[in-house]
Amino acid sequence: MPTYIDHLQRLINIDIKPKRIISLVPSQTELLCDLGLTDEVIGITKFCIHPNEWFKNKTRIGGTKNIDIDKVKNLQPDLIIANKEENTKTDIEQLEKIAPVWISDITNLQDALQMIERVGSIVNKAFEANEICDKIKTEFEILNQFVANQLIENLTCCYIIWQKPYMSIGADTFINSMLQLCGLTNIYVTENRYPEISIENLIAIKPNVVMLSSEPFPFKEEHLQELQNLLPNSKVFFVDGEMFSWYGSRLLKAPKYFIELLQKNQ
Repeated sequence: MPTYIDHLQRLINIDIKPKRIISLVPSQTELLCDLGLTDEVIGITKFCIHPNEWFKNKTRIGGTKNIDIDKVKNLQPDLIIANKEENTKTDIEQLEKIAPVWISDITNLQDALQMIERVGSIVNKAFEANEICDKIKTEFEILNQFVANQLIENLTCCYIIWQKPYMSIGADTFINSMLQLCGLTNIYVTENRYPEISIENLIAIKPNVVMLSSEPFPFKEEHLQELQNLLPNSKVFFVDGEMFSWYGSRLLKAPKYFIELLQKNQ
C-alpha cells in the first residue's frame, strides 16, 4: 500500500487507486470533478455546490464543520480528502477510524498547486493534475504581466467577509495571497487571520478599494451603499468570493476574473 504525505506532514497509507472517495471541501470537490472522478466520488458536503450535477445527485454528508460521521461510515469510503482550516480536528479524528484522511493546508498559490499535484497522484490522475497546474501557472503569469504593466501595486484594499461585526482577512490566508497577486495592498495584513474591523478605523485608513465578498456573508446592495456613503473616496464593489478563496481547479478561471475586476474598478 503506497504512502503519501499530506500538508500536515503526516504519512497516509492509501490504496493504489481509491474507488470510493469523500470530499469535505468545496474547492477540492470541484477539483476531483475536473480530474474526471465522477464515479469515484461518492460523498460531498452541503457546501460543495460545484458542479451542480454532483450537488444534486451525490450523497451529502453534512457541512464542512459538522460532518455526519455515521453517514460517512455507511458509505464505506477508501479515501477522505479534508482541509485543516475548513474541517474540525474532532471530525477528522473520528473519520480517521473509518478511512485514510488526506489533509491540505493552503495559504498561497504554491500550496494550492502542490495540493493539486498530490491529490492527482493519489487518485491516479497525475497527468490530468499536472495539466491543470500548468494551465493555472500560465494564467497567473498573464495576471502578473497585467499588474506590472498597469502599475497598480500601490492600491490599498479592504476585503470584507462578514457584517455585524465587520470582518476582514489578514496575513497567512489564501485570500490575502490572491490580493497580493492582484497587486493590491491589504490594509489588515498585519492583523490576525480574520480580524474584526470597525467602521471608524476603516474611515481613518481610507483604502482605495473595498471589496464585499459573495461568501460567507451574502452582502446586498444596501450594505454596499452604506459603506460607499461612509467612504466616498473609496471604490466599494462586490466580488466573487469563490474566485478569491477556492484553491482547486477554480484557479483556472481566477486570473482572468481578477484582470476584468481590476480593469473595471481602476
